[in-house]
This record gives sequence, structure tokens and C-alpha cells, in this order.
Amino acid sequence: MKKDIILAGVGGQGILSIAASIGLTAVDAGLFLKQAEVHGMSQRGGDVHSTLRLSDKEIASDLIPIGKADLILSVEPMESLRYLPMLSPDGWLITNTTAIENIPNYPGIDEVMAEIEKIPNHIALDAEEVAIEVGSSRSANMVILGAASPFLDLKVEDLENSIRKLFSRKGEKVVDLNLQAMHAGRKIALDKVS
Repeated sequence: MKKDIILAGVGGQGILSIAASIGLTAVDAGLFLKQAEVHGMSQRGGDVHSTLRLSDKEIASDLIPIGKADLILSVEPMESLRYLPMLSPDGWLITNTTAIENIPNYPGIDEVMAEIEKIPNHIALDAEEVAIEVGSSRSANMVILGAASPFLDLKVEDLENSIRKLFSRKGEKVVDLNLQAMHAGRKIALDKVS
């Protein structure tokens, strides 16, 4: 088993919580993990990304070669386009459709979505709307994690346990909302690929 994953978004969208959820699940499952993060711009709403490499064999580097990423998970649609050269031909792009126009020349969302639609294996969903429907506008990142879960080769029960561990200090209600958000995203992905 090997998965090379890129997580992308802008500061404050919970990219690092997605990375922690996947990483904790992988380690608990006995997998090897390499992770790298760039989050220095997060204070200004800039690019935040993380790379995760999971494997049942030792991993030499945290760098993912161009064209070899199995998954791109993006909580902001234009940020997903930044990393498309990294995606393998049979890789999956999972992205939120809600734009955060954090730069003056942000392209029209229709242009961004037209580029995403060109990717054969993609799931685009309004994670903000789904999160609000489950009762937590702050859980869009867990919706994206849920939408990616069918492609992670990790047990959904193990992902649930990691979410419980990560959010337990915030109380049972927060844990439950994050789990609901994750399952709502998972259902959308499973419905789209079945």
C-alpha cells in the first residue's frame, strides 16, 4: 500500500486538521508516514499545503515527484489547480467549490471550475454548504476529508477514531459534528463514483 497525498487551501481552512486526521490514522494502522507542511502564509490567508506519504514500507523522502500524487484534497478550488502538475494520470482531485477570493486577480469561479472539470477523476462539492447542513460551518475540512476517504485505503472506523482523538478536548458536540461532516462528504463521494 502506498498513497501520496497533497492537501491544499488557504490559511484558516483546517488543512492541518485534515493532515493530522490522516496521519494519526495511518500511524495507528501501523503504516509509515512522511509529512511536510507549508503554513507560514496562513496568517494572511495565503497558500497552505501539506504533503503526506503513506506506505506499508519505509519511505525515504517526504517529497512527492511531479505527476505521482494519488490524491489532491483541496478546501479551496483555485488552490487545487496550483498542484495539478503533481497529480498522477489516474489520481483523484477532491475539491471544495467555494472560492476564497484572497487575491485581486482571482479568476472567475466558472473558469476555475471549467479547469477542474477537465480532470477525469474529480469530485467537486460545496463543502461549506454541506457543513452548514450538518450544523457546523467550521467543518468543511471534514467534509473534504470524508469525500476523500474512499480513496485513502484507510478504514473509515480508524478515521473516525482519529477525529475523536483530535477533537475530544473540544467536547463531544464538536466531535459529533466533525464525524457527521466527514460522513456527509463520504456519502457524496460514494454516490458520485458508484
